[in-house]
Order: sequence, then structure tokens, then C-alpha cells
Amino acid sequence: MEFSTRLQQLPKQFFATLVQKVGAAVAEGRDVINLGQGNPDQPTPPHIIKAMQEAVINPQTHKYSPFRGLPKFKEAIAEFYAREYGVEIDTDTEVAILFGTKIGVVELPLAIMNPGDSMLLPDPGYPDYWSGVALADVKFDTLPLLAENNFLPDYTTVSDEVKARAKLMYLNYPNNPTGAVANLSFFDETVQFAKDHDIAVMHDFAYGAIGFDSEKPVSFLQAEGAKDVGVELYTLSKTYNMAGWRVGFAVGNAKLIEALNLVQDHLFVSLFPAVQEAGIAALSSSQDCVTELVAMYESRRNALKVACDRIGWAVTAPKGSFFAWLPVPKGYTSETFADLLLEQADVAVAAGNGFGEYGEGYVRVGLLVDEDRLHEAITRISKLNLF
Repeated sequence: MEFSTRLQQLPKQFFATLVQKVGAAVAEGRDVINLGQGNPDQPTPPHIIKAMQEAVINPQTHKYSPFRGLPKFKEAIAEFYAREYGVEIDTDTEVAILFGTKIGVVELPLAIMNPGDSMLLPDPGYPDYWSGVALADVKFDTLPLLAENNFLPDYTTVSDEVKARAKLMYLNYPNNPTGAVANLSFFDETVQFAKDHDIAVMHDFAYGAIGFDSEKPVSFLQAEGAKDVGVELYTLSKTYNMAGWRVGFAVGNAKLIEALNLVQDHLFVSLFPAVQEAGIAALSSSQDCVTELVAMYESRRNALKVACDRIGWAVTAPKGSFFAWLPVPKGYTSETFADLLLEQADVAVAAGNGFGEYGEGYVRVGLLVDEDRLHEAITRISKLNLF
């Protein structure tokens, strides 16, 4: 028995390979400072855990959820968007509950594209975007994200041929891996670009809560006409340290939402109801825990910048997300530099080329260890005399 062609054409799982490398080093007894991961290091806030515990005790949560989720969870999502972004959401037609937003990222090409159709992906970008391409048997072109353009795509450089064949476009701000942010003007431009060329938009808002320097990240749906062309995916993984809970949602264009829901009708019977109850508590309760979390990441970002400045590593502080995008020194590729840091400094980072062609020349660092460990990591790197 052989794997299907669809499985055989899946891209190599970048993060799985990274985990194997780090795991092998740790197994040797080495004290590895892992800055390559994207897994929040803080626990889920207690009030969310309590809501889950209480829900689990209730026998009603032991039954199947409604196929498209608990109505009160969708109401909490709509209230969250109204409160945080001033965006009105129709709970009947503009919400899809997801098993984490990675599911939505992979499902959307399956839901609205046919084999051979083409989509636009950011480069560098989240590697699992390519998984959706492979599973749907579609093609893609890239939108280069360059430092000189603040890691935003320049739509004026997209060729007529690419614009004509694209049916779907992915964006992600605050951005993984670059830490860049987008403003409302950019999203207005995106809506117009999408309308002019009949391209659907998926905005991955995974790091939507994490903005620095008193700047709150902007939702794509705040742009006028955004719901005419696209959807936004939001996960509780980063905002509330619920990565392992696997809960997120898509909001926006009713037709795209229906497509996602229809795919999921055939794959799932929605989330465990107790997890949805926890999601309600997260979205509806005080957001003080989020404010504290963002302050912690900003403090770590500042500590990293100070440490890098100290050794002469010229880096730009990220404006959002919990990642920093750091240039590699001359004489190294992203991969050889990442390997060197792991082998000689016991510091793990994610090689930038794993995020696409335009990721070459960078490594991604996660702000997911405490400040002492960040300082220790940079001190270890300084002993290699690379800067």
C-alpha cells in the first residue's frame, strides 16, 4: 500500500525537523536554550481553566456539540470583535469555529479552489500555508516581504499574469516570522486590490493581541469593504496561552465562512463543548491577563534588543507578535548559521529559509523564554565572535 499522491506531495514539515534537531541535542545532556519554537511558555490563565473544569463536570458537555459550534460561543466571538475592533459580526453567517486556525489555513484552499487554481502566499510566511496548497492540489505565486517595504507586499510589483490567475491570497499581521505589523491604510489597499482582481483574502490574525509601543494591531475587517472579499482567522493559542487547547475561529465573508463550515460538516462535529465554554470565558472575561502578557513580551523584546546591541548584532526590534527576525552575519546562510548556534552555542533558532526564499539571510527568534535566558543566549553567541 502506498501513500496517495496528495500525501506524497506534502512539503517537509519544517517545525518537525527543527524539533528533532533540538531534541537530539537535549538527549545528549546539553543545556539548549530553545529560541526556535513558537509555543507559548506561560500557562493558560486560571479563570479559563476554571471555566473548563466546571464545564467538564456538566454532563451536557459530554454530548456532541452542534455541528457548527455552540451559539453562545459564536455570540462571544461577535461581542469580542465588536468590543475590540468595532466590527459587527453576524453569528449565523459570519463565524466558523475551528480546531485551531491551522485547520482553517489548510481547509480554505480545499473549500474554494479547484486543482490547478492559483493562490498568493507571503514569502517569508508560515510554512503550513504550503500544506493547504499541496492538499488542495493547487499552485501558488509569492508576495515577497522585504525589509525596505517594512515586510509588507508591494501590490504594484505583482505581474498582470499573476493577478489574473490568483483566486485566493494569504496575509498575516502581526507577521510570523518577521514581527512586522500592518496599518489600516495597507488593509484598505488590500481590499481594493482584491476587488480589482477578484481575489479572496484570508488574513491570519494569530498574533492579533500582541502589539508593542502602545500600538494595538489592526484587524483586516476594520478596513471598509473587507467582508466583501475576505475572512480573518483568530486563535486563542497566543492571546490566552491556549495553544494545546486547539481552538480558534474564522470571521468575515459569509460565502467563505459557509465554505469552511461545509468542509467541516464532513470532517468534524465541532469542538468539545467544554473547550467552547472555556473559549467563552477567555473572550468575555476581563482582558487584564492579555495586557499583562503583552507587557511581558515587550519587556523580553527590549531585553533581546539590548543584548544584541551589546555584542554589535544590528537588529530591528519587532513591532508585534512574539518573534524577532534577525539578520545572519556575513559568510553564513540562514541554515549554516542556525546549525552553528545549535552546535557551538547550544542556542536553537529557526532558519529563515524554512519560511520561504525571501527568508534567506535571517533567523527567527521566539520571545518565549525569560529575560535571563535571552541574555544568556546572546552571551553564548557573543563568544563565537561573529559580530
